[in-house]
Amino acid sequence: MVTLNHTELESVDQFRSLQCTLRDRWKTIEQFDTGEADIVVIPSLSIDQREIQKVEGCEHYEERLLFALMRLRNPRTRLIYVTSTPLHPSIIDYYLQLLPGIPFSHARNRLLLLSTYDSSPKPLSQKILERPRLMERIRQALRLEKSFIICYNSTDLEAELSLKLNVPLYAAAPDLQIWGTKSGSRQIFAESGVPHPDGSELVWRYQDLAVAASDLWERQPSLKRMVVKLNEGISGEGNALLDLQPIMNVAPGQASTAERVAAISDRFSSLRFQAKQENWQNFSGRITELGAIVEAFVEGEIKRSPSVQGRITPTGEVEILSTHDQILGGPDGQIYLGCRFPADERYRLQLQQLGLQVGRKLAEKGALERFGVDFITVDQGNGQWDIQAIEINLRKGGTTHPFMTLKLLTNGRYELSTGLFYSQQGRPKYYIATDNLQKDRYRGLLPNDLMDIIAHHRLHFDSCTETGTVFHLMGCLSQFGKLGLTSIGDSPQQAEDIYNKVVKVLDEETRVNNKQFPLFSDYTFPNSWDGYS
Repeated sequence: MVTLNHTELESVDQFRSLQCTLRDRWKTIEQFDTGEADIVVIPSLSIDQREIQKVEGCEHYEERLLFALMRLRNPRTRLIYVTSTPLHPSIIDYYLQLLPGIPFSHARNRLLLLSTYDSSPKPLSQKILERPRLMERIRQALRLEKSFIICYNSTDLEAELSLKLNVPLYAAAPDLQIWGTKSGSRQIFAESGVPHPDGSELVWRYQDLAVAASDLWERQPSLKRMVVKLNEGISGEGNALLDLQPIMNVAPGQASTAERVAAISDRFSSLRFQAKQENWQNFSGRITELGAIVEAFVEGEIKRSPSVQGRITPTGEVEILSTHDQILGGPDGQIYLGCRFPADERYRLQLQQLGLQVGRKLAEKGALERFGVDFITVDQGNGQWDIQAIEINLRKGGTTHPFMTLKLLTNGRYELSTGLFYSQQGRPKYYIATDNLQKDRYRGLLPNDLMDIIAHHRLHFDSCTETGTVFHLMGCLSQFGKLGLTSIGDSPQQAEDIYNKVVKVLDEETRVNNKQFPLFSDYTFPNSWDGYS
C-alpha cells in the first residue's frame, strides 16, 4: 500500500477541490455540452511507453481526439488543442470543413493549435509540464471560470497539469485509474454483480502466475486455454494465450499440484503473444513491473466481442452512450482493429444494463467521465447469448472517436429503448470504423494526396444525406501506410458498402504501373451484420 506524504495529500485535496467546480457548473448533459466553454484538449497517451510502442504509428495517436474540433459547431465554444509535433494544416482544414452551418473562418478563429515541437517517446503531458512558457500561453488564452481539460487518459501528469493551469480535469482522478486495470476491472465486476470469467488476483512474479494458473485449472478442470494479461496492457497487445492441450498429462486428477505448477511454468516460454515481436523474456520482465493476471479463455463456436460505452457526470449520474461489436484480430482475436455500431440487437439492451451496473459502481468509487466495458458473448444456440465482462477502460478508447464523430456531425440522439442512434431527421444511423486500415501500398501518401483522392471520388461525409466517410489518423499514412476511418450509413449494409468503396478506391489509387504492391495487411471486414436492425 502506497502512503502519501503531507505535500502529496495536499495536492490530491487541491485537485479534487478544483474538479468539484465542474459539479457547480453542471446543470444537464445537454447544457454542459452546448454551453459557453473553453476546452483544453490534451491528447496525451500517458500510459506505459513500452506498451504503447507495440501499437504501430502510436506517435500519431494524438490525432484521435481531433473529433473534439467538431465541438466548434457550438459558436460559444473555444478550443485549445495541444500536440507533441505540429499537425498538418490540411488535416485541420478537413475537420473544420465538416462543421455544418458554421463559417470556416469563425470556427478557425476559436481554435488555438499549440505544439511542444518534441517528438521524443514520452507522454505529451510531461512535455507540456517541462515547458512553463507554453503553459503560461495556454493559461493566458483561457477564461478560467469557463474552462476544463479533456484528455485521453488521466494520470498524475494530467492532475499536475490541471493544478498548474488552475483548470479542472474532466476525467477520473489518477488514484481511481486502478479500476481500469485488468485486476481492478475484475473487482468492479464482482462488486457490481456482472458475470465475468474465472481468473486470478494480481501477481508480480511469473512463479506466482504459474501457481494462480494451476489454481484456476483446478477450479475449472475442463479448461483448454487461459489468457495471461499484463495488468496495464492496451488494445489486447499485453495479452498472451496459454494452450493447455500439450500438458494435459498434468491436468487436475492426473498429477500433483507441484507437477502441474512446474509444467505450466515451463509452458510460459511457449505462450502465444498477441503483440508482434513480443517474447517471453521481455514479457516476464514486464510482469514484475506492471503485474499480471491469468483468466479462463472463453470458448465458443459463435463468439462476439461487444462493448458498451458510458459517462459519469460531475453529479454522479450514469449515462449510456453507445454499444459496439468490436472487430478483433491478431493471432487469437485479442487485438482491437475496429468496431461496428450498434451492437447486435440480440444482446445490446443487455449490454446497456450491465454497463449501467458497472457505471454506478464506478460512480460510487468517485470516477468521472468516460468508461467502457468490453465483453465476450457466446451464442448458446437457443436464442440466448452468454455474456461475460472482460475489462473496463477508464479512458477514451477506440470506439470513442467514431461515436463522438457521428454525434457531433449530426447533432442526433442515442435512444436507450432501442440502442439506436437517430439523426435530427429521425433516421437511425449505423457505422463501421477502424484505426487499422493498413497496407504497405499506402505508404508515401501525404495528407494532401488523401484529400485529392477524397475529393475526386467523393468519399467525404455529406452533411445533407448524413452519410459518407470521416477520416482520421491521417498523420500515420505516409510513414506507416495506416489510416483510420468511420463510414456512416442509413443501414448496416450501406455503412459496409461505403467502407468497402473507400478501400477499393485507395487500392486503385495506389497501383504502380498497374501492378499492385503486396498487401501488408488487409482489413476489409467480413459481412456479419446478421441480427442488426
